Amino acid sequence: MAGDLQPEDPQHLGPDNADAPQEPEGTSPPGPESAWPPGPESAWPAGPGSAWPAGPGSAWPPGPGSAWPAAESGQQPTGWAGQRGRLFAVGVIVFVAAIALTFVLIKVTSKTTVPPGSALSHSHPGQAPAAVIGEVTAVPVSALDAAGDGGGAVTAKPTTISGPTLTLHGKPEMLYLGAEFCPYCAAERWAMIVALSRFGTFSGLATIRSAAANGAGDGEPYPDTATWTFAKASYSSPDLTFTPVEELSNIPDPSDGGYTTLQTPTPAQLALLTRYDAPPNVPPGESGAIPFIDLGNKYVIIGSSYSPQVLAGLSWSQIAADLSNPSSPVAKAIDGTANYITAAVCATTGNQPASACTATVRSMEPQL
Repeated sequence: MAGDLQPEDPQHLGPDNADAPQEPEGTSPPGPESAWPPGPESAWPAGPGSAWPAGPGSAWPPGPGSAWPAAESGQQPTGWAGQRGRLFAVGVIVFVAAIALTFVLIKVTSKTTVPPGSALSHSHPGQAPAAVIGEVTAVPVSALDAAGDGGGAVTAKPTTISGPTLTLHGKPEMLYLGAEFCPYCAAERWAMIVALSRFGTFSGLATIRSAAANGAGDGEPYPDTATWTFAKASYSSPDLTFTPVEELSNIPDPSDGGYTTLQTPTPAQLALLTRYDAPPNVPPGESGAIPFIDLGNKYVIIGSSYSPQVLAGLSWSQIAADLSNPSSPVAKAIDGTANYITAAVCATTGNQPASACTATVRSMEPQL
């Protein structure tokens, strides 16, 4: 699925209000997790990841569909009123049957099942409120320093690698390969935005949710996680080049059981994935997991650095507000991860700029 490179998806995605009050958010049970190593993972590494280029979804069983409520029996009226009542009942039955048939046809053609209590899946990218973007891209330094290493909430750190220095436009390059459907990418993007905003400026960020089920109807773990997409975003920094690739959308594709294509990695990008997203950085048989992040060929992050369960049932505004509260579970996970990413970036930029590479961040560099 993720390894099937296709032309860029021509469809135009419509808006999706990130925090619409009419869209309830619930908590769906997490999908199965790998036992190696510790931490909430479906694919390696020391942090969860979705298989790349393996199959389109995890083994998490899809939630049951909504059952059409059964009609209740009652006493039949008599006379003209009874006939009118029976005619009305017949009309209701026909109407109900038509709606039920429509639901069946939709389910058969889309093969998607939304787990109970979750919000509508495969939402289109939406415009985030400016206040939410501001909270995510300008987390106070005091809150980040207070969060430190996350106090145990961060289950995976950047791994040291060696290779020719990865640069673009004369600056160290941070390459990200992921997909909109992926819940582990969903979690990691929050920390990436927090960290990268210390070195530069984003534009075009859009809100989105991870998928609930793929084109084959197989459910995804941590469905409908509130997140962002880099598909149409741009980033500017005097110290770093950020190159994001969202290969697949969160829109189920029944034709291949996966998701529709968004962006296609270049051969050079795939070569980095093949080289570093493999043993010894991952165990045998677990190559190709996403998210995959290469920081200048000095550090690599494969999989999510913390459990997406931390974000379950939370809206974009709730998550964004929690980032400034270092004692919150959200801040410990996201800010802690962001500090590790910042430390890895600082190690590639010579600890520049000083505003990002604080004493707290520099003290974390030896832990990488």
